[in-house]
Amino acid sequence: MSSPCPHTACGGCSMTAIPYEQQLAEKHRKLKQLLSAYGEVLPPIGMEDPYHYRNKITRTFAAARDEKKRPITVSGTYAAETRRVIPIDSCLIEDPGAQRIMNTLTALCTKMKIPPYDVRTKNGVLRHAQIRVGAATGEYLLTLVTGTPQFPGRGNLVTALRKEHPEITSIVHNVNGFDTGMILGDEKRSGHENRVLFGSGAIRDTLCGLSFRISPQSFYQVNPRGTEILYKTAIALADLRPTDTLLDAYCGIGTIGLSASSHCRRVIGVELNPDAVRDAIANAKHNKITNARFYRGDAGKFMLENPDLTPDVLIMDPPRGGSDLPFLNAVCRRKPNRVVYVSCGPDTLARDLKTLTKEYRVDTIQPVDMFPMTEHCECVVRLSRYNSK
Repeated sequence: MSSPCPHTACGGCSMTAIPYEQQLAEKHRKLKQLLSAYGEVLPPIGMEDPYHYRNKITRTFAAARDEKKRPITVSGTYAAETRRVIPIDSCLIEDPGAQRIMNTLTALCTKMKIPPYDVRTKNGVLRHAQIRVGAATGEYLLTLVTGTPQFPGRGNLVTALRKEHPEITSIVHNVNGFDTGMILGDEKRSGHENRVLFGSGAIRDTLCGLSFRISPQSFYQVNPRGTEILYKTAIALADLRPTDTLLDAYCGIGTIGLSASSHCRRVIGVELNPDAVRDAIANAKHNKITNARFYRGDAGKFMLENPDLTPDVLIMDPPRGGSDLPFLNAVCRRKPNRVVYVSCGPDTLARDLKTLTKEYRVDTIQPVDMFPMTEHCECVVRLSRYNSK
C-alpha cells in the first residue's frame, strides 16, 4: 500500500502507508518486546481520528528557484542527516489552520524579499518559524526565528499576516544564530530576549477542564485530544486520595499536577525550565487552584534537600531521553507509595524501570498512542512499593 503523504522523504511519519489498526498492533508488539519482563503490556489506547492532531508545527526556511528559475523562499524540514530543506505545504498530522498560516508566511517572504537565513554564511534573515495552536480556543501563536537581532521588513510582514489571518492571536520574534538543531534560540545564550510583535506573546488552551497559558518555549503536549486520554489515565492509575501529597516531577507548565489537584491534598511541581515554572504558577492562579506550588530545580535534589517533604505519590513525565540515575535513586530513597511514570521513550523507560523495580513492583503498563502515523508511542506505568498494599 502506498503512502497518502506526498512528503515521505521528510521522515516524520513512517507509518502512513499502514492502516491505523495495524499501526496499533505493531506498536503493541514492539512494546511487549521491550517491557514484558516487567508485566503485562496492555493494548495501546488509540485515537478515533488519527489525523491532523499536532498543535505545534515548525518549518525551516531556504532559498530556491521556481519553474521559471526565479528566486523564491521555501519552507519545510531537513531531509534526514542533511541540511537540505524539503519543501512542505501540507501534512497529514498537523493542524490545517497552522499549515495555512505557514504557507502564507512563506509566500510573503518571497513577495517581500525577506531572505532565508543561512547558518553557514551567516547571511539572510528568517531561519525558522513555529506555530502553536490552542485547539480548544482557536488561538494561534506564531514565533518568527531570525539568525540575527536585525529583522528588516518585520512591520510590513506582521501587518500582512494579520490581514490574511486574523485568527493569529500573537506574534513573537526569537533570535537563534547558533549552529544547532534547536528551532528556538535560548534567550540567555543569545543575549536577546523574545520580542513580542503582536498580542500578549502567548496563547491559551483548555485541557481536562482547565485553562493553560502556552508561551513559545514552554513544553505542552502536541496532541491535545490524546493528552486528555493520557492525563486521565495517569491520574486514574495514581489512585490519589484526599490526604495525599503529589509530587509532579518534570512538571512543565503544570498540566498534569493541576489536572490532578482536585484529587489530593496538595501538589508540589518541580521543573528546570524557568519559563515553564512561571507559566505553571500563572496557570494555578488563573484556574484559582490554591493547593499547588511550583519550584524551579532538579527534582531529585529537591526531594533529597527537603526531608520534610514525603510525597505519597510521584508522577514523573521526563523527556524522551528518560530520567537520570540520581533522580531515580532519590525516588528509591524517599519511597513514595506509588509512582506513575509517563514515558514518551519506551527504550529509556525500560532502562529506568531496572532501577525503580529495586524498590517497586510494576502494577500496570498502559500504552497511549499520542503519535499516530509515527513509530512513537507513550506509556503510562504504575509502580507500587513492595511492602505497600
